[in-house]
Amino acid sequence: MKQVGTIPLETKRLILRRLTIEDSEDMFNNWASDYKVTKYLSWRTYKSVETAKDFLIQKEKDYLSPSTYDWGIVIKDTNELIGTISVVNIEEKTYTMEIGYCIGSKWWGNGYTPEALERIIEFLFEMTDVNRIEAKHDDNNHNSGRVMTKCHMRFEGILRDKGLNNNGVCDEACHSILRREYDY
Repeated sequence: MKQVGTIPLETKRLILRRLTIEDSEDMFNNWASDYKVTKYLSWRTYKSVETAKDFLIQKEKDYLSPSTYDWGIVIKDTNELIGTISVVNIEEKTYTMEIGYCIGSKWWGNGYTPEALERIIEFLFEMTDVNRIEAKHDDNNHNSGRVMTKCHMRFEGILRDKGLNNNGVCDEACHSILRREYDY
């Protein structure tokens, strides 16, 4: 599978860029320490900036691999780092990439997540040979599903008791978009 890695991208309102260790305080303060953000995620709410630093030290190493796709989401006008959007799983045999994202609750409802997701979908279809881009969410997290629908991802169904997050085992809703459905 053709891999190009995390390349800086822009949208009308956002900059999507690599994370650095210098982002640890913003990561901690803006989303990683907020249970409203992490309650539907698979990683625990951060208790200290040190946890963010440790994560970002590893992330800087991960960026050396062209199969790492992980962007910090930055608002252009304020230069605030508000969240992340990443390829969380790659299935080489089926040319499939799974996307995950989160942003701080302070910025919910402003359209930033669909704007970032739309740009990542465009980037992956144009710069890699991915055939299927998918995303899953806890079936109780309806806002995440709306983000996927806004980005023309089709709802495929519910995977019962398939997910595990900070609420425990959950049903996962699956959405996808295929290369042949993407309008260049």
